[in-house]
Amino acid sequence: MDPRSKRDDLVLALLPHIAFEGWSAAALAEAARDLAFEASAPLRLFPGGPVEALAHFIALGDRRLEADYAAQGPRGGRIDERVFAAVKLRLEPWAGQREAIRRGLTLLALPGNLPLAARLGWGTADALWRAVGDNSHDLTWATKRGSLAALYSATLLFWLEDPSEGSAETWAFLRRRLVDFNRLPRLRHRVEAMMRKGLSSCRQQVPWNRLHVRPHRARSL
Repeated sequence: MDPRSKRDDLVLALLPHIAFEGWSAAALAEAARDLAFEASAPLRLFPGGPVEALAHFIALGDRRLEADYAAQGPRGGRIDERVFAAVKLRLEPWAGQREAIRRGLTLLALPGNLPLAARLGWGTADALWRAVGDNSHDLTWATKRGSLAALYSATLLFWLEDPSEGSAETWAFLRRRLVDFNRLPRLRHRVEAMMRKGLSSCRQQVPWNRLHVRPHRARSL
């Protein structure tokens, strides 16, 4: 078994223990025992400890999303429908693990983990966009992922506390947020047009390719 598969297995075995032990070394040890892994396996597979295991769990969810969307997601149609399907596919398989996710968010909210939390949120937004077929690398790359990261985070927090059957209230919430999300491309196009116009104006006013800087000669004392 390759190392990533072992890490996947250990994280999945870890989830039932989190309600009792939290994201902790004790929970990792329990999961290793469940899988009949050697006692040193948790430290070897996750030298960064529970925080690294949590990061791997989130990355695993992102990988599964992309595979699930490729198999089940809509191929065409409006972007809001594709994003809706992708967010739903990202959350729905983990409905039974809400407590583990809730405790994971608490761990990521600690001051020392905030940079990691930002990277993980950005990674999920990137996975969602790739799943729906967006592979842009231009000015839109960052704005798209930033706006989707905010949308996904709000939906995730709502979903964690949603008692409705089949998370119906969460999907209604997501639909409402997507109305605002659909307005972003028009705003983004205006901003990008202004940026291009501004850059073009700067180039005309300051022809950098013709600018020569004379070396400064130090005066002799």
